[in-house]
Amino acid sequence: MKIVAIRTGLLQFNHSYTLNQKLNIAISSYRSAPFGGGQGIFIYELSRALQALGHNVDIISGPPYPNLEPEINLIKSPGLDLFSTFVLQDRISLLRNKKNKSLDDWYEFFSALLGGFPEIKTFGGRLKELLRNSSYDILIDNQSISFGILEIQKNLPVLEIIHHPITKDYKYDIKFSKGIIQKISKWRWFSFLNMQKKVAPKLMAISTPSLSSKNDIARDFNVSCKKISVIPNGIDFEVFSPKSNITRITGQLITTASADVPLKGLDFTLKAIAELIKDYPYLRLIIIGAPRIGGHTERLIKKLKIEANIVYKTNLTKEEIAIEYANSNIAIVSSLYEGFGFPVGEAMACSIPLIATNVASIPEITGNFAELVPACDSKSIEDSIRNILSNPFEYQSRANEGRKHIIDNFDWKKIAQSYENLIYKTIDKFEC
Repeated sequence: MKIVAIRTGLLQFNHSYTLNQKLNIAISSYRSAPFGGGQGIFIYELSRALQALGHNVDIISGPPYPNLEPEINLIKSPGLDLFSTFVLQDRISLLRNKKNKSLDDWYEFFSALLGGFPEIKTFGGRLKELLRNSSYDILIDNQSISFGILEIQKNLPVLEIIHHPITKDYKYDIKFSKGIIQKISKWRWFSFLNMQKKVAPKLMAISTPSLSSKNDIARDFNVSCKKISVIPNGIDFEVFSPKSNITRITGQLITTASADVPLKGLDFTLKAIAELIKDYPYLRLIIIGAPRIGGHTERLIKKLKIEANIVYKTNLTKEEIAIEYANSNIAIVSSLYEGFGFPVGEAMACSIPLIATNVASIPEITGNFAELVPACDSKSIEDSIRNILSNPFEYQSRANEGRKHIIDNFDWKKIAQSYENLIYKTIDKFEC
């Protein structure tokens, strides 16, 4: 499939670009789940912010697809969506039902069959074909870092968004793996990192949301710091805001964690809860995320005998998540690493006392307005929860200041202007 002209009057590459010139921008994302992880949130917010500046924005995404503003066009790059199921027969059906199968389809099927995660590579291949005869002014790619991006970059300016190098996910997945079989499985899953390490140093321009991520990208992907710009993500502080009409539920705490992802450090929050309920049996932890049935986290909850104190909530809208924050007394982010932690900024925007790990980008977001604790330390989480429950007014005052900090420093309108300046710079560099 080729895009000959998605919109009328698209700009060509035969003149220099000037500040405030309106552009036709493609934003690509190999998957953009609107309710799980940060990719869907990022795609929605960035596209909306650039569109508000007057630019035409199209999103090219693999499944699951993002929620977008009505004025923003979604171009689907479907792939096989093999990770919507882990049943072999269902996966065979997905392959069989795919019309006009390409080499990428066959590669995706057999690589997944052998335990790999091929979506990033195959999305890049399909994206290359989609953009072969397009007339966009620039492609902003969200973290695929694939061979296809290098091919696209030969004919079209590319700005690559790298939230953090996935080497960090791999590090902690291996660290917390049990047994050689699980380690081999993780090694196979993260085999796409070999491609990303080859691609990243050859990219024209990279943007990342924190200084911590910039340093990690430069080191782990061998990228020149001169190519990497730091532009923080924004926080929708109009949706994520205090709700004066909602009374907090006594003993309710809240955290966000993907199912069984060691990087999120949920184990340490759960262990803290297990100790706290000895003195506060009414405590209830809301986990924004989906449990993996029979997985590590579910087994740990049963082992700690805290099933009655844990509630999972999934597929919530931003508005619904904001209400959960309003209902809660304390937010906890126990991540072992964050390139940029949306839950950190969202909790602060809601003026809720926050406990967060003192790692990677988190201190860059929180400033002095959160209770920072060491990673992998359930006792520090427990002690911090006790302190906040004992001194709610003191910590609430700091939380209120934290909201002001978010408004001043993480406004999407200002951040979009930073992206716009980097986009013009990337296009001009490509033209030269």
